[in-house]
Order: sequence, then structure tokens, then C-alpha cells
Amino acid sequence: MEPLITLKDIGRKYVIGTEVIHALKSVSLTINKGEFVALMGPSGSGKSTLMNILGCLDTPSKGEYILNGINVSHMTDNELAEVRNTEIGFVFQTFNLLPRNTALDNVALPLIYAGVSKEKRQERAKTSLENVGLGNRITHKPNELSGGQRQRVAVARALINNPSIILADEPTGNLDTKTSIEIMGLMEDIHAKGNTIILVTHEEDIALHAHRIVRMRDGLVENDFANTNIQRVQRQGIPEFKD
Repeated sequence: MEPLITLKDIGRKYVIGTEVIHALKSVSLTINKGEFVALMGPSGSGKSTLMNILGCLDTPSKGEYILNGINVSHMTDNELAEVRNTEIGFVFQTFNLLPRNTALDNVALPLIYAGVSKEKRQERAKTSLENVGLGNRITHKPNELSGGQRQRVAVARALINNPSIILADEPTGNLDTKTSIEIMGLMEDIHAKGNTIILVTHEEDIALHAHRIVRMRDGLVENDFANTNIQRVQRQGIPEFKD
């Protein structure tokens, strides 16, 4: 079976004035469908650049990126936008919710770009919110929700298009410890349903939820290993993630 993601000798350089910065030197990786991978590394290691390339937010200066059988390495911005909307669900540290919109409308947003009718959008968004334990908060706006609830809305939005991969960039960065554990419990539940998750984090305890840890340094993969010490969190009082 073909891997879901294949990176071959990916490099990314930026020219700033007379200086050339090699954010990624040469990265080769494969990620299979259903994996839960944590991408780690200190500031300046290249992990954010790699995440932008994986998320089709940027293109490499060299190398090849095959996502779900599509070569996305040299696509135009419009083509990349299409791939992002159909193949990738994003979860960001800052939630990225529209403040004036309800939870339901925030979750339904990607379906507008996909051309889904209003009735279907609302139906699917409601189901997606129920799946993350927020069925009773669909009419609330972001400022009426806690940080953990906002991140659940963001997770529901990321899942709405049944994407090939969920890309989570520091998803617990703005949350307290208890809420972080809840959100990572939710991520584990989503992974258990067969979703592929790539998690970018600099926190060791968050990375331990993943089944594989890829460490970056100086624009290269420093090491890539299976996590045999998968952290199983006691999820007391956390609503189960249901279909």
C-alpha cells in the first residue's frame, strides 16, 4: 500500500537581502494512513517550515511531496488551496475561530468553500460538534466558550470534510494542564477512529501521546522512532468521543 505522505529530499530556503537561509536542508519521510506522529524540535529546527509544507501552506524549494497520491510539490496557490480544503484539517494553537460566528457556523465554514448546501452544512456541523462533546453549545460564540471548548470547536471544524490528515500545531499551547489532557484525550479518540494525525509540539508530555516521534534539528530529521511508552491518560469525567 502506498504511504499517505511521501517526502523525498525536501528543502526550503528563504532569501533575505543577501542572506540565504536554509530552513529545511533535506527531509525524507513517509507517513502511513492511520499514524499518529509528533513533530518536535527546538526553535529554528525547521519543524514549522515542515508543517507549512505538509499543510500545503508553502511549497518546497527542492524535492518532492506526494500527499494521498497527488504530487503537490509544484502546485499553484489555487491548486494548493483546493488540496488544503479537501485533504487537510487544521487545528491551531490560537483556535482561529471567527469571533462573531456561532460554534455551528465556525464548524460549517469549510463546507461553504466546498459548495455544500446550507441545510447539509448545518446538519454536518451539528454532528461534528456532538462528536466532540459540544452538542449543547452550538449557538454559542467563541467569547462564550472556555479555551478548551474553543479548541473542541476547532477540532470539529478540522474534521468536517473528512480530511486525509489532521495537522495540529501546538494545539494545547494556550491551555492549562487539565484542559490540555482533555484535548489530547480527544485527539487520541479521533486517532482511534482511523484518522491520521500530525502533531507539532515542543512539549515532551504532549508528544508522548503520539505513536511515533520525529525530532528535527538544523533543517534535518535528527531521529524518527516509534513511541513504545505511549502515555495513557486517565480521562475522568471527559465525555466520550462518539459517532
